[in-house]
Amino acid sequence: MALTALLLAACSGQPTKPKPDFDSVKDSGPAVPVDMLATPEPTPVREPIGKAGNKSPYKVNGVTYRVRGDVKGYKERGHASWYGTKFHGRRTANGEVYNMYAMSAAHKTLPLPSYAKVTNLENGRSVIVRVNDRGPFVPGRIIDLSYTAAQKLGYVNKGVARVEVQALDPDSLPTAGETLAVEKDVSARESLAQDASFKLPGNTYLQVGAYSSANQANSVRAQVSAVVDYPVSVSPVERGGKTLYRVRIGPLAQQRALVAARETVEQNRLGQPQVVYD
Repeated sequence: MALTALLLAACSGQPTKPKPDFDSVKDSGPAVPVDMLATPEPTPVREPIGKAGNKSPYKVNGVTYRVRGDVKGYKERGHASWYGTKFHGRRTANGEVYNMYAMSAAHKTLPLPSYAKVTNLENGRSVIVRVNDRGPFVPGRIIDLSYTAAQKLGYVNKGVARVEVQALDPDSLPTAGETLAVEKDVSARESLAQDASFKLPGNTYLQVGAYSSANQANSVRAQVSAVVDYPVSVSPVERGGKTLYRVRIGPLAQQRALVAARETVEQNRLGQPQVVYD
């Protein structure tokens, strides 16, 4: 699993050791699977289409893509994949933050943001997702779902499933204000708020590095503690007969806290923290 490599990735006694190229890091789900089947689906609302993430045409890997002017009538069948820890906490194409525990998706040509119904043609399960990212740029794949959305559709372990994607016409959707104004059921309101809050599992951490020296780890911990407003700890772990001292920020309960901590560490040139679950 890529997550195991991340535990050892920072360095072993060399704080200036180059980090692996981002493209070489393999994607994965959490080290310990998290049951997200009870996650509420997003409430589709009419949202304005902004400039962020909607540049058209755009080119990736030599292929030119054109963003659709609208979503009306869009329905397509093909293969869906999913993405997880490699991108968790990083910016999506429209400037938001990718949260693999939210009900979101990436699409090559639908305007951002938009909503779509995705049906797994192999088992008949359907979910509603909010499209806020670009991809997948792999031939034969038409949509990339979050870890949670893929889990609800039943193909996390397979990795890929044949699906039908149908965009929801925004003209048929209420605005966010209208949705809240007419909502009378308290439990539904709470579900909507929970979906918007992007809560993280209680075992979510940002790992700054893993060091062979306890003194070095404590030095890094002190530097990180001076610039972030979240707990920073040093914890030992045995790997290959050696003891490594991991410097971690957390646990972090909210996506925004995770992103803020990561950006602060990177801006202060203290490393490139990776999301881990322990």
